[in-house]
Amino acid sequence: MDPTTDNAAHTGDPAAARASLEALRAEIAKAVVGQDPAVTGLVVALLCRGHVLLEGVPGVAKTLLVRALAAALRLDTKRVQFTPDLMPSDVTGSLVYDARTAEFSFQPGPVFTNLLLADEINRTPPKTQSSLLEAMEERQVTVDGTPRPLPDPFLVAATQNPVEYEGTYPLPEAQLDRFLLKLTIPLPSRQDEIDVLTRHAGGFNPRDLRAAGVRPVASAADLEAARLAVAGTTVSPEITAYVVDICRATRESPSLTLGVSPRGATALLATARAWAWLTGRDYVIPDDVKALALPTLRHRVQLRPEAEMEGVTTDSVINAILAHVPVPR
Repeated sequence: MDPTTDNAAHTGDPAAARASLEALRAEIAKAVVGQDPAVTGLVVALLCRGHVLLEGVPGVAKTLLVRALAAALRLDTKRVQFTPDLMPSDVTGSLVYDARTAEFSFQPGPVFTNLLLADEINRTPPKTQSSLLEAMEERQVTVDGTPRPLPDPFLVAATQNPVEYEGTYPLPEAQLDRFLLKLTIPLPSRQDEIDVLTRHAGGFNPRDLRAAGVRPVASAADLEAARLAVAGTTVSPEITAYVVDICRATRESPSLTLGVSPRGATALLATARAWAWLTGRDYVIPDDVKALALPTLRHRVQLRPEAEMEGVTTDSVINAILAHVPVPR
């Protein structure tokens, strides 16, 4: 870690914190090619103390992206492969009997980390999926009646495969709503894929990020300074009303059976503030709201079956709403 960066963060310098977070893109690009929107989404989630659902076909570097972010942020990260036989205690931890002391002691599970990668979260039954709910919402784990706080920062990055549904357990709406953002990880462009293969031909090992040159460029102190700066970002009454109008329009859309809840509206306002600050402003404009509307809202709405059969998508519905809701001047 560059000592000047760390000192600046400890003095609460928002400009230094922003510079550190902007440097993440360049650092993660040493390991992951062409996923800038996903990187930005993960940083926004960290600033908002939110969680992220990553959706993409196997092999598009979802796991590598999260590992590279953790390495560039000097954060502890753990990975859990969700399977049908995974138990809640495998995630949260459990009480273990110690024969020497004749007492039970708590053995922390992998959720006790800064960045938890929940791989293929929809492959485990609802009982185990729900074990993450308290951790995501309350940032604590309760075992045997005793609450145990999780580290700060704490972010769950869950992945799921959008094309293979056999043997999966779709996340219920209540749990989807706990995710601040749903980021879609697309297949790379032709040139990006050529760059990936060129790196591998040159000896790149995705399991050894240090050898790839990924170094910590920001710390937890940078994140804290950034969060304080984001909290001071100005939101005008017109912007607040704009967010509310967008969310209310989803509840009235004929293509949707479920619209965005007030919690979703709060999430959109929070992500727009974080994006405004990241782009160098201390106030929110309508373009900030538009930029974060899709990843913040797409998993909080539900299509009507007939609309889905006609090829309508949640993204197309939200884009149509953004095109029709009057933009404040």
